[in-house]
Amino acid sequence: MLQRGYHQQTFHQRADTCNGRVLPRGGEILTAFEPRIVAFCCNWCSYAGADLAGVSRLQYPPSARIIKVMCSGRLEPQFILKAFELGADGVLVAGCHIGDCHYIAGNEKAKVRVEMTKELLDVLGVDSRRLRLEWISAGEGTKFADTMNNFTKELEELGPSPLKEVI
Repeated sequence: MLQRGYHQQTFHQRADTCNGRVLPRGGEILTAFEPRIVAFCCNWCSYAGADLAGVSRLQYPPSARIIKVMCSGRLEPQFILKAFELGADGVLVAGCHIGDCHYIAGNEKAKVRVEMTKELLDVLGVDSRRLRLEWISAGEGTKFADTMNNFTKELEELGPSPLKEVI
């Protein structure tokens, strides 16, 4: 996939490829890797924060896919692992701030489950930085967009998920 604003014809005229990286003749190294992120967002806070980011026209990578869940505490580790199995380079779990959960303590359960899943990822040989937990309220559209942009940059540094090569 090409970097935004880089036209296909220009790409073929000016670029060479090497190990999946695009090397334009101008000297600047562009990456052909665009991380795929699955974001599990709670219905009450973080999904509304993502919606606010969209309504406010805040930019974040289009390769992110948002899945709305009723509560971040309802997210089973198997869903996170399935996202990685299906090709995600990173998974974001986003819920209400601690103390603001509509189901009292769902976000505290999510915190425990995400930490447990990170340990499992380390055992499987997957860098646990590929799984992130964030608290994002309905009024924090900017925080949602910033989180997605920062997570994308971190995943670009980590490279593609090693599970993609195995599966």
